[in-house]
Amino acid sequence: MTDSDSVLPVRRPLDLRAVSLVLMLCAIWGFQQVALKGVAANAAPVMQLAIRSGGATIFFAIWVFSREGCRAFTDGTLPSGVLLGTLFSLEFIFVGQALVHTTAAHSVVFLYTAPIFAALGLQFLPEERLSRLQWAGIAVAFAGIVVAFIGFSARPAVELLTGDLLALLGGASWGFSNVVLRRGRVGGAATAKTILYQVATATILLGAFAAATGQTHVELSMMTTLSLLFQTLIIAIYSYLVWFWLLRHYLTSRLMLLSLLTPLFGVLFGAALLGDPIDLRFALGAALVLMGVLIVNLHLLLQR
Repeated sequence: MTDSDSVLPVRRPLDLRAVSLVLMLCAIWGFQQVALKGVAANAAPVMQLAIRSGGATIFFAIWVFSREGCRAFTDGTLPSGVLLGTLFSLEFIFVGQALVHTTAAHSVVFLYTAPIFAALGLQFLPEERLSRLQWAGIAVAFAGIVVAFIGFSARPAVELLTGDLLALLGGASWGFSNVVLRRGRVGGAATAKTILYQVATATILLGAFAAATGQTHVELSMMTTLSLLFQTLIIAIYSYLVWFWLLRHYLTSRLMLLSLLTPLFGVLFGAALLGDPIDLRFALGAALVLMGVLIVNLHLLLQR
């Protein structure tokens, strides 16, 4: 699912193949939450992210340099590529800091404002522009995330708002990173090079943040090693290849909306593997998310 040239393809609405691939990615990224949480006692999540990004950097650097050599970064994509990687890294840093102040449920709600930021940033592109009905669908889907995850917290209001704002900044970073990918020159680079910009920048920034905050301790065990291998090979290499291929061939705003299913998969995996409870409110929220996704793509369903 890679492309060898830098010619930008025409983005098209989602079809069955795209929906199937995104659902697979949502399941993988949902399981990522379990993988990070399961070995957090042995390695801080931000350090896990830095390690997996480092492993992916080695893989994609070998790929890119074997195909393009020393001219790999002379095509004008470096500035927007570094910006893409910076926004990607800031997403994780903001969310990691948000969890210090607010609840995990609140952080999920505000992180998944990302599709809204992406849609706003892409509204000036005719093919990405959403109708009023589609914006209503996004509102319904986001309301589903709120219903499924947000709830009462005993934390002080100021602390809660601080954490929520940090999570919102994480959502904005994620959303606008897709705008950079869609509009920056990095969007015309080969898929492997695009991912290299992202993971290489993340290795540096997340590693520096882990060192600055004293979160570099790693205690290797069988579970820690397996988790890091899963995160590196499946998430940082395989899933990113599929996701960036999708972003080069399908409309970004529609793909981002489907990403709202990721935290739902995370809860399901948490229930199945960690024994986390699922209540009626979550089921109602999940139904609203699915309804919102259907509304956004309603005109395509009617045409079919």
